Amino acid sequence: MKLLRALLWLLLSMLAGALLWQVIASDPGLVIVRFRGYDISTSVPVAGIFLILASLAVWLLVSIIRIPFRVWTRYRQRRARARLSDGLSALHEGRWLRAQKLLEKAADESRVRVPALLAAASAARARGDDAGAELLLDLAAAQPDRGAVALERARLAIATKQPAAALAQLDRITARPLPPASHRIRAQALADSGRAADALPLLANIRRSRVLADAAADAFERELHVLALRQCADAGALDGLWRKVSATLRLDADVVASYARRAMNLGMEDQAAQAIEHALKRNWSDALAALFGELPRPRSGSRLASAEAWLTTHSSSPELLLALSRICRNEERWIDAEEYAHRAIAQGAGSEAWEVLGQCFASQNDDKRARQAFANALAVRGGKRAVALAGRSLRQQIQDEAVPEDRNAHGMPHLRG
Repeated sequence: MKLLRALLWLLLSMLAGALLWQVIASDPGLVIVRFRGYDISTSVPVAGIFLILASLAVWLLVSIIRIPFRVWTRYRQRRARARLSDGLSALHEGRWLRAQKLLEKAADESRVRVPALLAAASAARARGDDAGAELLLDLAAAQPDRGAVALERARLAIATKQPAAALAQLDRITARPLPPASHRIRAQALADSGRAADALPLLANIRRSRVLADAAADAFERELHVLALRQCADAGALDGLWRKVSATLRLDADVVASYARRAMNLGMEDQAAQAIEHALKRNWSDALAALFGELPRPRSGSRLASAEAWLTTHSSSPELLLALSRICRNEERWIDAEEYAHRAIAQGAGSEAWEVLGQCFASQNDDKRARQAFANALAVRGGKRAVALAGRSLRQQIQDEAVPEDRNAHGMPHLRG
């Protein structure tokens, strides 16, 4: 195909040349050049050939003159690239001073000036020379490519917990499309400044730009939702945001816990309980089970049946047993609250279970056992051994430590590691 195209162009050129020659042959024309009393006359074709040859001679002369400058320019570029490479290697190896010197020298070449100055600023900062690093960033900011410098300053502002400064730097970036890292930094800055909800729309750009790996993007999305739920100012905002949370995140323990705690603070205990129950039906979490027990007593009904139903598959969970004790205590079912607290202690619930047990005793005006339970809570928290309560028979202690066989929803026993 290329050969056919070349032959076609050759034929067209020959045809054009033949036509041009026919025109010139019929009337070659006359060109007269008069200079200092001398007259030079020739035909138009000869004058044209002379001009072409003269242009070629001038071009050749200029090319010969430029050879030393080209050689020097290429030498400078090779030396700058070598210094940049060696400087980056030294920066990676922790040779901060050598890296800074090499990178500052590499910055003499305009093509690598901005990345060299940015890397030199990193080396200076690693040495503890913050003033020198700031000076290098100022030099880089004087170059046409200011977006990279603004991005670096924003990254530094995030590291030093200055989200407002980071957002101000990101607003200076005029390049379009925006650098992929700017979406990640802006989202973090918004979250750190108490505006995590405003950062959620940026997640699509973060995933699209692949600035984070899939696992890291999932973790960052989870973190943003946790913060956004915590930062909701009122019940309406919390409910609206929770409706937008994906089905996958509604099963995440951290996200659900964040929503439930904020809902509790805003008087939405029933919604918090529903979210926890929904998550625990699909993904068990001891932390969510413990949080379920911290919910205030509902205005109507009881949450005890739901929590007791989980015992069939998680009878050895100290968090669930402690939650059951708290629920029974809130409902003034003192005997059940004490039994669940003793079982939780036997399964390793620790000081919190002793505190709940002490509160049960105190509510029944059993000051002696209440003081002992609170003392045990302090002892366990300090790493000491608790003192056994009087009146607890050996049979009851054995029952506390006994754990029924855990089975899953299909009736199969759970294997213990």
